[in-house]
Amino acid sequence: MSTALRSLLDLLDLERIEQDIFRGRSRSAVVPRVFGGQVAAQAMVAAGRTVPADRHAHSLHAYFLRPGDPGAPIVYTVDRIRDGRSFTTRRVVAVQHGQPVFHLSASFQTYEEGLDHQVPMPPAPDPETLPTSAERLRGYGHLAPEVVERLLETREAVDLRYVGEPPYGDYGTPREPHSQVWFRANGKLDGDVDTPLLHVVLATYVSDMTLLDSVLLAHGRGGWAVGDVVGASLDHAMWFHRPFRADEWLLYDQVSPSASGGRGLGQARIHTQDGRLAVTVIQEGVVRVPREPREH
Repeated sequence: MSTALRSLLDLLDLERIEQDIFRGRSRSAVVPRVFGGQVAAQAMVAAGRTVPADRHAHSLHAYFLRPGDPGAPIVYTVDRIRDGRSFTTRRVVAVQHGQPVFHLSASFQTYEEGLDHQVPMPPAPDPETLPTSAERLRGYGHLAPEVVERLLETREAVDLRYVGEPPYGDYGTPREPHSQVWFRANGKLDGDVDTPLLHVVLATYVSDMTLLDSVLLAHGRGGWAVGDVVGASLDHAMWFHRPFRADEWLLYDQVSPSASGGRGLGQARIHTQDGRLAVTVIQEGVVRVPREPREH
C-alpha cells in the first residue's frame, strides 16, 4: 500500500465522539475549500458505522450546501431514519463553524436474489496502456507548475488514467461531451480495512474528481486549472448495483446531457474491468464563465 493511500485511509477513519456523532479532518485541495469527494466519503463512513455489517450500501443522495473550510474539523451527525427487515436508511449532516456544509441520505440493504440485467460496457483501451497522471500532467507546458503539483498531490492515493485528453490538456475547441477515465486505489486493500464499505467509500471519493469534465469538453473549456470557468458541486447521487473492488481497475464512463442556467449535469457509469456495471453516478454542479472586466 502506498504512503498516499494509507494517508487517505487515515483521513477517512473518523473519530467517534458520541454514539452517532463523528469528527473528521480535512486536507488541502486543488481549490481553497474542502474537496467534495472527501466530505461525501467521510459522510458515508459515518453512516456505515451505524449500520449492521450484513447490510451494504446501495444508494446515496447528497447536497453540497456551503464550501468546507480545510483548516477546521468537520462534525458528522447521523440520524437513524429507519431500520427495516431488508433496508436501513441513514441521514448525515456535516457541520463546520456551527453551520451545515453537506447533507447526505444513504440506504443499505441485505443481500437478496432478484432480476438481473445491465447495459453493456462501452469500449475502452486497456488501462495499462494509458499514461499515468504524472506522465500526462508533466507533459503540459501550458499549465503552471504549481497547478500540476497540486493536481498530482490530490491524486497520489489514486491511479487515475484518462482515455483521451482531459479538459485542461486540450481546450479552446468544443468536443463531444464524453469522457472516460480508468481508476483504482494506489495499493492493495487487505486485512481489517478490506470491507465492502471501504470500497464504496473510495469510489465515492473518486467520483467527484472528474464527473463534470464532460460539461467542460462540450464548450471547449479547460476548467479551474486554466482559469476559464469557476464552479462547484451542487448535488451528487450514486447507486451501487454490484460488488466491486476499488483497488482493481474501474472504468468511469462520463457524459453531459445538458448545461444551462450556470449549471452543468454529468451522468456516468462505473464498470469493472471484466464488464460488470458496478455504479451509476449523477451530479449537477455550478459551471460559470468568469465575467470579463469592464473597460473604462
